[in-house]
Amino acid sequence: MSHHRKHKHHHSRSQSEGSPPPRVAVVAGLRTPFVRSGGDFKDLSAIDLGAIVVNELVARSGLPLAEFDALIFGQVIPSQLSSLIGREVVLRTELPRTVPAHTTSRACATSLQAATEAADQILLGHADTVIAGGAESLSDAPIFASHKLAQALVNASRGRSVPEKVKAFAGLSLADVAPVPPALKEPTTGLTMGDSAQKMAWENGITREAQDRFALESHRKAADAWASGKFAEEVMAVDVPPRFQKIAAADNNVRADTTYDALSSLKPVFDRRYGTITAGNSSPLTDGAAAVILMSEGRARELGVKPLGFLRAYAYAATDPGDQLLQGPAYAAPVALDRAGLALADMDIVEMHEAFAAQVLSNLQAFASRKFAEEKLGRADPLGEIDPARLNPNGGSIPLGHPFGATGARMITQALRELARRKGRHALLTVCAAGGLGAAVVLDGPEA
Repeated sequence: MSHHRKHKHHHSRSQSEGSPPPRVAVVAGLRTPFVRSGGDFKDLSAIDLGAIVVNELVARSGLPLAEFDALIFGQVIPSQLSSLIGREVVLRTELPRTVPAHTTSRACATSLQAATEAADQILLGHADTVIAGGAESLSDAPIFASHKLAQALVNASRGRSVPEKVKAFAGLSLADVAPVPPALKEPTTGLTMGDSAQKMAWENGITREAQDRFALESHRKAADAWASGKFAEEVMAVDVPPRFQKIAAADNNVRADTTYDALSSLKPVFDRRYGTITAGNSSPLTDGAAAVILMSEGRARELGVKPLGFLRAYAYAATDPGDQLLQGPAYAAPVALDRAGLALADMDIVEMHEAFAAQVLSNLQAFASRKFAEEKLGRADPLGEIDPARLNPNGGSIPLGHPFGATGARMITQALRELARRKGRHALLTVCAAGGLGAAVVLDGPEA
């Protein structure tokens, strides 16, 4: 059977003056449960998780396999044996092997990057239907050799006799032989994400109580969303290998029973004496995968596919990692809203990735600050304040977990489904990312 279409025509769309910005339809979205690393998914690689979610997403979409033009997928911590997760996912699914794929990465904003790259290809007229997403397995993180050990191994492989091979290892110390885990520090500052978030908390006056109360509220909202069935359509159950005797059906970091007293009793992690950031007000290390299907508006109409909503505009920004590493959303959001021709007040929902409660609260403060707008953005007016009822209404990364490569795609599906429930028109998504990067996406609901 040929997988190549004969009836499809790719249209590029130009934007005329005064017309609304061109949009790309999001027609389906799905994720695995997000589980704490070392748990149910410990025997699955990021590629395994990506293939599981893409196969199920394609099957549930009901779209013919010949409809898919490309797949864009990402991960942040590289797999041991493959750096091409995009292509490997295609090769492990029902998708035709003729579907081209590539791998992308923008730290915690990776699957937003995948989605906006897909939208670009559609708007250019190069594709009509593209799968975008990402996966992460922190359980399967690569362990590296030290530089000296790596050189010794190479030299030993070149040795022509056993004595030559053994000689290559002479002079190595015990420290040189120790395995090196992937670095989670900023190369330019030497600070971990948590150190940087702690710095932001101090500089912005974000108290321990404010962080714990934010985390508590996020857990409550996530627990309510699970209990009320809101996630039923967007989270698939996974039969857990190798014995398939267990099914992972829900996120396992959501604490329905947590209390402010429980959160406030946890010890600080990054500055044990004076710090305010704890395991309870941070996102945990997590395994999982998520993906969305994007389609040109015209093709969706031709096929009679009802979109979940539309990707209307986006922006990426960056700030000095030595300043406030995770403040990127406050730089990206104003640009994305400008490109959408909308204001923060037009947003029915704001989904903000919760790396740390301190980071969310710092960005909210910057959104509302005239000083920040004038000094950092060169704008006369701040973006404004966000109604707490519109912020992460079904919980965020603190309770749900944060597989780095998957969070953006989770947020797109979660936001669009909630927009539909609220009969809302617009949503703003933001993600802070390593390197001082920020991402912002504006979505339209199906009726907007």
